[in-house]
Amino acid sequence: MERHVLKKIKRHDRIARWVITAGGLTIIASVLLILFLITRVTLPLFASPQSGVLGHSTLSADLRNEVLALGIDEYLEAAFLLTRPGTLKLWDPRRGVLIEELQIQPPSPGATVISAEASDAQTFDLLWSDGSVTRDQLQIHPRFDAGGQRSFDRTLERLATFAISAPPRRALVRIDGEGRQTLVTLLADGRLEVRQNLTVTDFLGNEETEEHAFPLDTADLGEIGTIGPLALDRAGHTLYAGTDRGHLLRWDLSSAGEPALLDNLQPFSDGRAPTALALVYGDISLAVGDSAGGMSTWFAVPAEEGTGKVLRKIHTLDPHDSSIVAIYPSARDKSLLSLDAGGVLHLDHMTSERHLLTLDELSPVVSAVFAPRGNAVAALTADGRALLWSVDAPHPEISWKTLFGKVWYESYPEPAYAWQSSAGSDDFEPKMSLTPLIFGTLKGTFYAMLFAIPLALAGAVYTSQFGQQRLRQWIKPTVEIMAAIPSVVIGFLAALWFAPLLGKHLPALFLSLAFIPTTFVLALLAWQLLRRSNRFKGIDRGYEFLALVPVLVLAVAAALVLGPIVEGWLFAGDFKLWLFTETGTRYDPRNSIVIAFALGFAVIPIIFTIAEDALSNVPASLKAASLALGASRWQTVWRVILPSASPGIFAGIMIGLGRAIGETMIVLMATGNTPIIDWSLFNGMRPLSANIAVEIPEAPVGGSLFRVLFLSAVILFALTFFLNTVAEIVRQRLRAKYGRF
Repeated sequence: MERHVLKKIKRHDRIARWVITAGGLTIIASVLLILFLITRVTLPLFASPQSGVLGHSTLSADLRNEVLALGIDEYLEAAFLLTRPGTLKLWDPRRGVLIEELQIQPPSPGATVISAEASDAQTFDLLWSDGSVTRDQLQIHPRFDAGGQRSFDRTLERLATFAISAPPRRALVRIDGEGRQTLVTLLADGRLEVRQNLTVTDFLGNEETEEHAFPLDTADLGEIGTIGPLALDRAGHTLYAGTDRGHLLRWDLSSAGEPALLDNLQPFSDGRAPTALALVYGDISLAVGDSAGGMSTWFAVPAEEGTGKVLRKIHTLDPHDSSIVAIYPSARDKSLLSLDAGGVLHLDHMTSERHLLTLDELSPVVSAVFAPRGNAVAALTADGRALLWSVDAPHPEISWKTLFGKVWYESYPEPAYAWQSSAGSDDFEPKMSLTPLIFGTLKGTFYAMLFAIPLALAGAVYTSQFGQQRLRQWIKPTVEIMAAIPSVVIGFLAALWFAPLLGKHLPALFLSLAFIPTTFVLALLAWQLLRRSNRFKGIDRGYEFLALVPVLVLAVAAALVLGPIVEGWLFAGDFKLWLFTETGTRYDPRNSIVIAFALGFAVIPIIFTIAEDALSNVPASLKAASLALGASRWQTVWRVILPSASPGIFAGIMIGLGRAIGETMIVLMATGNTPIIDWSLFNGMRPLSANIAVEIPEAPVGGSLFRVLFLSAVILFALTFFLNTVAEIVRQRLRAKYGRF
């Protein structure tokens, strides 16, 4: 070869080598960049919450002694100081400047406020010196002028008024959705009284107010001690009370004038007394702070005897160093702000049981309030300062336990793995466990591979080793064309055609699983006998399957015919009803059987093609040598061909496995999207890929759901990477073991 031609060839080789290397490195870098980008979106889920002092101001001595309650608006532009004369002083919490003063109208001239209960950041239950109890709310209405400058109209609205004979120690007022007003008072002698006012409208439109007043008698409950902390839900239907002897009581007030004591228990075995109670956002769970500084949440669960519900401790939160004096629930989520006797504030989340923040940078706190948006905390300190802390805890409900462990959610009878990202109300408890989604991914993949691997490998072995060359030329391209069918078409057919067909002939499917192998084996035995006859010796090898096709068709037909008969004989004519009544298993029309067939149909071409190539590429000399030594064709395939082709076969199986794990449209359309953990063939699942496709259009950007979905993508990425790495290691070992052949 001439020198200039050889030089040109070498130059082209170097260029090709560099281009291929650069392309490979670019692909690797692109994959790593994708992993980096999706991982970066998930990292804020596990970031530590942050806080900082936005502003503080020192109150005068006179004002300090008159402040009864504290509040703050949702814009963090005004803190409310409620004073004894009934004046609401609005302060700029950042600059410490008085903005405005609003006078609360007293029920009678000269009446002053004795005590105040902050129901939320802008609503107060006021106990007046004349024996009246009112519920007042600060209304804030933003408005914008022609230049776009924002200002506020602030007004006071009285929501309810009650006149009582003697001033109580505490008073709580609530108004439900039907307008019923409920007043609960704790009298000086420790007794509880309830008053309920309900406006009833008859069919003529006439309105009449019904009044009910009754005591909550605790005399027959034994030595329960003196009632201290109280909590009343937003509708005024459930009342909780704690006593100094460690008892926790719960009454049902939903039936007007007919209270019912639901619980009388001692929540702590060591006799600790509840010192602070509050309803968590949603009014299902009760937060309990005790004299030892412990924080826990409780809600009613079905009793073990099966009648009614009883309070049970569900979550234990980070404890304080001293007894709890107040609990302030968030108005946005299940977060709880708790204050102990030492003036230290803790911020915790109920569901995740995460301790988010400890606020103790300045003087001990004597009272506090959560901002309506949950992004700040306003507080009064022992040295007379008004503080405003910023709170940045964007994903408090997310923890490793809520993502992968069992969590006892509100209204659930026991801890569970659950996925439910949204509901019909704003106060629901998000359930974002990825465990049922990972299980669904593995379950769907398992059943699909259980269906696809035997068929694909058996077809590849027969086509490459037993079939004629002309047969291979037809079958291999046909199977490869199967891989080109869009997955959405397969999912569509599986959901709308195959699933209803399967539901009608379910017993026939199980009969066919018995009939097809049996008839197949019997046909093979018959074929061996027939081959001894001279009449059938002339049949060309490689076309034996033509004799088996009618036998298999006959087996399927027999299963279809006998299916209804067997169903009527063994299952009283309804297999699905028998399945539910006898085993408790519900039949989901879009179940694992549908997924096995549909997803397996999509995976078969990949495994078949790669396995067939690997089997066909085994050197013919190995096959000839085995046959020359007297081995049969099957012995040659089993002992020589399959081991030699095992690296390629294994690679095909792993590539098919990766396709099954990452498949989206088929599982989205044919699984029923039920995130449950159950290996049953008769119900569906929700894989990670389908969950991302379902949830991502509705996920607010930057929200917890949005980031958890990206975490799902990271898990899918890591799962496929792990499987591919293991597959490559195994393939290399197989190659090293059988490469000498």
